[in-house]
Amino acid sequence: MAKRWRIATPDPDRAEALQRSAGVPPIVARLLVARGIYSPDEAQQFLDPKLSGLRDPEELPGVTAAADLLHRAITDKQPIVVYGDYDADGMTSTAIMVRCLRLTGAPVSFYVPHRLEEGYGMNVEALQRLAADGAKVVVTVDNGIASLVEADAARELGLTLIVTDHHQMADRLPDAAAIVHPALPGHDYPFAGLCGAAVAFKLAWAVCQRVSDAKRVSEPMRRFLLQAVGLAAIGTVADVVPLVDENRILVRYGLGALRQHQLPGIAELERVAKSADKPALGGEDIGFSLAPRLNAAGRMGQADLAVELLTTDSKERAHELADYLDELNQTRQSLERSVLLSARKQAKKYLTGKSTPALVLADRDWHPGIIGIVAGKLAEQYCLPVVMIALDKLGTKPGIGSGRTAPGFNLGEAFAACRQHLASCGGHAAAAGLKIEEQNLDAFRIDFCAHAEAQLGGAERVGEVLIDAEAPLSALTHQTVSQIEQLAPFGQGNARPTLCTSDVRLAGPPRRMGGAGRHLSLELEQAGVKLRAVAFGAGDREEELLRIDGLLSIAFRPVINTFRGWAKVEMHLEDWRAQETPAAGSPNAEPPNAAMPAAEMPAAEMPATEAGDSQTQDSFLSS
Repeated sequence: MAKRWRIATPDPDRAEALQRSAGVPPIVARLLVARGIYSPDEAQQFLDPKLSGLRDPEELPGVTAAADLLHRAITDKQPIVVYGDYDADGMTSTAIMVRCLRLTGAPVSFYVPHRLEEGYGMNVEALQRLAADGAKVVVTVDNGIASLVEADAARELGLTLIVTDHHQMADRLPDAAAIVHPALPGHDYPFAGLCGAAVAFKLAWAVCQRVSDAKRVSEPMRRFLLQAVGLAAIGTVADVVPLVDENRILVRYGLGALRQHQLPGIAELERVAKSADKPALGGEDIGFSLAPRLNAAGRMGQADLAVELLTTDSKERAHELADYLDELNQTRQSLERSVLLSARKQAKKYLTGKSTPALVLADRDWHPGIIGIVAGKLAEQYCLPVVMIALDKLGTKPGIGSGRTAPGFNLGEAFAACRQHLASCGGHAAAAGLKIEEQNLDAFRIDFCAHAEAQLGGAERVGEVLIDAEAPLSALTHQTVSQIEQLAPFGQGNARPTLCTSDVRLAGPPRRMGGAGRHLSLELEQAGVKLRAVAFGAGDREEELLRIDGLLSIAFRPVINTFRGWAKVEMHLEDWRAQETPAAGSPNAEPPNAAMPAAEMPAAEMPATEAGDSQTQDSFLSS
């Protein structure tokens, strides 16, 4: 499906003024202005964030009460259970709290619900088992803020419940002994965008200060907190929260901490992900390599093994676990390709002959741990809200569904509006889950599509590529792309810049690469300049490219690929289109239909960042 290209038009006078006052290269000044950064001070804070810029943990709503309770439990040797979640954010949150409490000598264990059997968040049966096994304190991480019934059950069981979370709240707060949440009512914490791992990190930091009886923690706890910054960086990138404010700081320095204060599990995860030989970790390494292997364990119902990988100090055990998680990820990829193919065939039945406001697809052979990924791919492909439902093979249990949205459509609200057809539902505006009895499927599909039609109306449903600037291939020198990298870490809220250019030719036939030929490798030429490009996930567009006998306009992200000691500029293709005639003027003239200037840049799917300075990292716990 063709996408609309929108090219940003930042104020050239502001860009020139920022270039002079901040002493930054022209391309960096333009990109900063496009991101709403106009003053030298703002530019300095953005380009060189300090770890000391993290707010004191006591400022986070609820941390003081939660840390006091945990310190008392540590002193009294009360058994503590960290109740986690099965995605990468939940796993890293769990690992942070478990490692913190182990360091204090507390009797601590963890519990992660089974994704396929228990679902997200606390459940009463699990709390009953934990209480029967002797637990006295339960600390949730990355879940619990909407667990009202479960919190009541915990109190009845005599458990001291501490909730740490960042998700959307229910109509009231759970009846817990303490609640840590950046958006807790009655507080004015200035940044509500922390992920679960960042919230857990702040609480762990406060606990370490209490155990050390000082703001400046002991040396073992300082080393732990530096490791925890790395784990928080994984959770932040994996949860696709905005990489601004404290999140930007955590990722910037966490990437360095993952190497400089490396845990055995991270070292082995890098080994199987083939990123260990890179001179520095970037956000793409988390987004494309490390986090998917952690998430694969959760999707396949074995999240506890991923948490064990992140908490073990045994190199041998970490080696075994990393190998197994890599195998799970390969299985996940195979299942994903199979489900995607099946879902696309089913989708075509609903997309022919009439306008379709949304897709609700269901099948007995779909793995419930995979459907969310596939729903996201279809939502992007068709620019529609998509709900994928894995029906129970025997038809005796509710089907499990996962949805992803299209721009302008709140999926969580839509599920709530159709609640009468559902056994349960929950989630966010962009992603949500449900359970549904099979006999209610048709009625749900009708009501859900009607809700989508009412919300989206006749809006044009076409994907967009938002472009920061136009630039010929000849401008993509190593120096220029290195200057662009100054804006890292990239991600949600700070997209890696996308450029465009015209008058480009294929210098040779495209070549499929990756598992099952999912990606394309190309060599592109413009005015005598040749560059390699990779189009991720575009393997099925190979024939489309081969049919183009002429010029191309391309949208791309410039990157520096470091391989075996060599560093060279390459492109990650976002989109392309056939160009009937040479563009007027120069090889970097505006592509056809590239109007509609963007007021602000959107989020990128995958961040990319470089590690921070190690000396700055070490300073934040000793100041």
